[in-house]
Amino acid sequence: MAQAAVFPFIVTDPAFGEASRLPYMPITIQLQGQSLSVSALLDTGSAVNVLPYEVGLQLGAIWERQQFVSPATWRRNRRRVLTVLGTVGTLPSARLAFAWTRAPAVPVILGQVNFFMEFDVCFYRSRSLFEIKTEAAAQG
Repeated sequence: MAQAAVFPFIVTDPAFGEASRLPYMPITIQLQGQSLSVSALLDTGSAVNVLPYEVGLQLGAIWERQQFVSPATWRRNRRRVLTVLGTVGTLPSARLAFAWTRAPAVPVILGQVNFFMEFDVCFYRSRSLFEIKTEAAAQG
């Protein structure tokens, strides 16, 4: 039997109401025994998952110990690779690779590599809902 988690789109700016609804969802990320629940933006236009610097620090990651992300241009933008275990609701956990960045004012972003490779997502924008399934659950 397929398992799915359903979430509402979230109003991000009350002044704009319905027009500001975005697909933010809760996700628990774990690294070396540390666990943190965060709100993440699902972004089909983002090539990679992105983790803000402060979130990585809260997980106990050490910036200097992480590898640079390629391509070489990312070195100038100060991004490193950080792999964590991600859990959405009661769905099976998945290893998620993040571009860990020191760029200011960046949300947690779930992008093509590798969130959308691990989970199936259906957006129902007219109903302000989206659904997350694992590949195994989607095949069931």
